[in-house]
Amino acid sequence: MRTLISNPTIVNNGEKFRGSIVVNNGKIVEILRENELPRAECDEIVEASGMYLIPGVIDDHVHFREPGLTHKANMASESRAAAAGGVTSFMEMPNTIPQTTTLKALKEKYSIAAKESVINYSFYFGATNTNSDTFAKLNSKKVCGIKLFMGSSTGNMLVDKKAELEKIFAEAKRLGMPIAAHCEDSSIIAENTKRIKAEVGEDPAVEYHPIIRSTEACYQSSKSAVELAGKFGTRLHLMHVSTAKELELIDNSNTDRNITAEATPAHLFFCDKDYAKLGTRIKCNPAIKEESDREALRQAVNSGKIDLIGTDHAPHCLSDKVGGALKAASGMPSIQFSLLAMLQLVDEGIFSIETLVEKMCHAPARIFNVNKRGFIEKGYYADFVLLNPDKEHTIEGADIISICGWSPFEGSTFKWAVEQTWVNGNKIYDKGVINEEFRGKALTFNR
Repeated sequence: MRTLISNPTIVNNGEKFRGSIVVNNGKIVEILRENELPRAECDEIVEASGMYLIPGVIDDHVHFREPGLTHKANMASESRAAAAGGVTSFMEMPNTIPQTTTLKALKEKYSIAAKESVINYSFYFGATNTNSDTFAKLNSKKVCGIKLFMGSSTGNMLVDKKAELEKIFAEAKRLGMPIAAHCEDSSIIAENTKRIKAEVGEDPAVEYHPIIRSTEACYQSSKSAVELAGKFGTRLHLMHVSTAKELELIDNSNTDRNITAEATPAHLFFCDKDYAKLGTRIKCNPAIKEESDREALRQAVNSGKIDLIGTDHAPHCLSDKVGGALKAASGMPSIQFSLLAMLQLVDEGIFSIETLVEKMCHAPARIFNVNKRGFIEKGYYADFVLLNPDKEHTIEGADIISICGWSPFEGSTFKWAVEQTWVNGNKIYDKGVINEEFRGKALTFNR
């Protein structure tokens, strides 16, 4: 069926223009400018005058908690929250139960997603101190990358043996697969924890979180990862960069970059001053740090040192968030409202909408070599979002789709709204209603 999306403002590949697109058999088949007409009659017309049309967001960094932690979230709930937030594809992390560190666990995740996810999906394979020999058995055209907890981790996924780190980087290079690294130095964190507990008690207030999981802990671990990537020529993606100091490690002068970096909406939207109001609701690892760090990250988005924005969506029950810097769980649900939060920063003049689209849509597709997604291009899958730029609304508890039932953005008022989200040419989300007829597809990668 040929569908015409008529007269939105299209933002794509650094351009903003009035036009239309035609969708057929799940793909974009025509891109029309101004008053150009389709080559043939369309079966359906979606009137989108006054709307903005952008490529679907590709979120390279989510924790959907299934299997094993489904009291917090699951593939069904979080993919629907993602669709409501304009996200059409996700790449999910391995720290579930069981951890995605075996081929069996990886296969099970793909099976769950095929049955439950309304948007497109891929999964990271988790590195450990003992499983790098398994990498050669991975399908690099289907698995988004190797996730490496370098210096700090949950469970047994901390990789801290030098010989094994070198083996992981060398093997990833040989296979042409990117390493996505969480970088915080556990020995520095342990020293800081001991010192702060001696000063203020067993569970310091959440304001101590960025002191315990400090700038130096992030910098030293990121520095080690960068050095290993340089030694072996491995593609390295630094996840959730949180400090100005880490940006010194990133050289964006060469267009053929081997090292790329992600920032999250949490680190771009909040700073340490927000702990007073939001407390442990914004406790995450790495910690949200000083206002100067947030400003440096924002500047790095515009300069190109930060390549993309991924959510690090990590739901916990509110009961898990009780406590302080040490006892409260780290992580927050964010996928449903992150695009709206970043559009607020567009309204504030911090980013242009073209930059936002580059960082949330184009760059993930380019960095991970996603096949035919992330752009409004002929022949690409019809993954796109229709945005209303003038529909002011306040986020309420009833709006939240994630099983955990809360959001750090609850109570925030946003001017923009996601009206529709289309995945593979199907309207999956429409003004608060999820279409349960369709399921997403496994992402493929051009490697």
